[in-house]
Amino acid sequence: MNDNKGYPPIEPIAAGLKGRCPRCGKGRLFSGLLSIAPDCDECGLDYSFADAGDGPAVFVILIIGFIVVGLALWTEVSFNPPLWLHFMLWIPLTLVLSLGGLRLIKGVLVTLQYANKAAEGRLDR
Repeated sequence: MNDNKGYPPIEPIAAGLKGRCPRCGKGRLFSGLLSIAPDCDECGLDYSFADAGDGPAVFVILIIGFIVVGLALWTEVSFNPPLWLHFMLWIPLTLVLSLGGLRLIKGVLVTLQYANKAAEGRLDR
């Protein structure tokens, strides 16, 4: 899987955050907002190995949940705004941060998966 023949080493976290190919660092990793492309349009790397699973969603829930709940509690204690204002503030913020965070974290997890040659476990017989 990690066959960097002729390609310089790529920093996986930087490539993942930019949504770039884990092998060449130039091609696009995503074909849509969260859809992984079938292959790299620059070096031809097949992205069929890419399976981030539920990892990105778990990280987003934990990180964005911590931020939004902390800010909502601080706002409630400090200013005691009406309930409608809480809805107007926290629902859009949660949606924007979650969608942006999902793409970033999914890109990082896929590039780290490639860099570390991570694959599904197999039994040798």
